[in-house]
Amino acid sequence: MIERIQSIILEFQHKRLETGVPRRLKIESLPGKAAVCIGVRRAGKSTLMFQIVSHLLAEGVAIENILYLNFFDDRLYGLGKENLGLITEAYFSLYPEKKNSEKIYCFFDEVQMVPAWEPFIDRLLRTENCEVYLSGSSSRMLSKEIATQMRGRALSWELFPFSFQEFLDSRRIDSSVPRAPKAVLLIRKAFEEYWDRGGFPEVMDLNRDLRIRVHQEYFHAILYRDLVERHDVSHPKAVLDLAHRLIDNSASLYSVNSLTGYLKSLGHKVPKSSVSEYMDYLEDAYLLFTVRIFDASLARRNTNPKKIYCIDHALTRSVSAGVLVNSGHLLENLVFIALRRRFPEIYYYRTRTGREVDFVIPSGGRPRFLVQVCEALQDEKTRSREIGGLRQAMRETGLERGFIVTRNEREEIVVEEGKLRVLPAWRFCLDFPHSGDEDSDQQ
Repeated sequence: MIERIQSIILEFQHKRLETGVPRRLKIESLPGKAAVCIGVRRAGKSTLMFQIVSHLLAEGVAIENILYLNFFDDRLYGLGKENLGLITEAYFSLYPEKKNSEKIYCFFDEVQMVPAWEPFIDRLLRTENCEVYLSGSSSRMLSKEIATQMRGRALSWELFPFSFQEFLDSRRIDSSVPRAPKAVLLIRKAFEEYWDRGGFPEVMDLNRDLRIRVHQEYFHAILYRDLVERHDVSHPKAVLDLAHRLIDNSASLYSVNSLTGYLKSLGHKVPKSSVSEYMDYLEDAYLLFTVRIFDASLARRNTNPKKIYCIDHALTRSVSAGVLVNSGHLLENLVFIALRRRFPEIYYYRTRTGREVDFVIPSGGRPRFLVQVCEALQDEKTRSREIGGLRQAMRETGLERGFIVTRNEREEIVVEEGKLRVLPAWRFCLDFPHSGDEDSDQQ
């Protein structure tokens, strides 16, 4: 095993790094703490690791001081709690002169593949002169349990598929403010492309048919490798049917009872407790996200129906069984992910009369932003419904500003409660929470 690990270490040190599009996520290492990057499969975590390695090399760090292992590599099968120490033994057998004399930069990709990896990383940080970077496809790497096992020796960052800003970077389009009319036209055209392709880096330049096939491959890999295999699920077909049901109904309300009844109608004998576990697994893998109602009562937050969103709006379109996917729901999904990149805590709001606002972002337990999503406000009934619900939520929360995100419309509406900013989705994705504050762009 030691010779195998040495071979993998040397192989990386002699390979040409594919660093891709620079990501707008700055991961920083602090002394004595591991820097942890987590996110869904194929979001670009390995490429981000390579970008960090490339930056270190540019600063003068020798390639021999880089120890990189990807635990998806089948050559590392057999590494576990009992023999993880072979990694450092293999490295220092290659470079004995560096032991206790030079800083070593350790990169461990998809570390969650190794059972009980936390004590090894903890020991590494305590006993070696090193910086440690970890990546994983499990949100449990953010949990208090992991923090406890790491004894406070980890800081975590979340990596999502490309944001619209990163998509523009990939197309070399300058999105700086102020925006000239030509630049705005380029950005709006790019947004239509982003709307079709989504944010997964690998599908950026694929034709539609290939993109759908790759998205579907991602979907099945997440389900079978990150759920069925990792959690030893005894009813894999039930998980598949559940995931399809949720993705078909992205941006819609659900309850565990209704999902359990749906699976029962398909012939699955899955108890409610198992359905709750499957939901946790889907969120843990960063495929789906649950949004609860904003309420001071924890019991009401947990018992009220919840809303579901997918990691990527274009993946939703590729995987959905519907012939015609609801484009309004896709827009809402896109806006949710744009918000989720910035805010880990997001709720939906229901007024006292039952009107719903899609998103409320809290701060210190109180609402900070209200965001409504609507494809267009041209229809008078739609306009009255969306504005009316937002105004009532503003009155109840005391907020003097609300946002309405549309596909292409921009408007400022002065109402008794304050101001409503109607924004095209491209601008909201680039500028929120400062959207609408710059008046030079009239597009």
